[in-house]
Amino acid sequence: MNKTFEGEVVSLKMQNTAVVKITRRKLHPLYKRLLKRSKKYKVDTAGLSLKVGDKVRISETRPISKEKYFKVVEVTK
Repeated sequence: MNKTFEGEVVSLKMQNTAVVKITRRKLHPLYKRLLKRSKKYKVDTAGLSLKVGDKVRISETRPISKEKYFKVVEVTK
């Protein structure tokens, strides 16, 4: 089953690649307080025209390069 995430485009400085920041909320095990945790993924754009700040949905795929194993499925905003 493929993993899909929604995130925000942070950088577009590489060819055919965007950096997407995924932010999730996690419950602290002891204090039961919500914490924000984020991770950045290098994503294949596949010829889409994106801008910094766009909200996108990404999906896991076969490895495209050393660090790229996600692709943009759709631009939500």
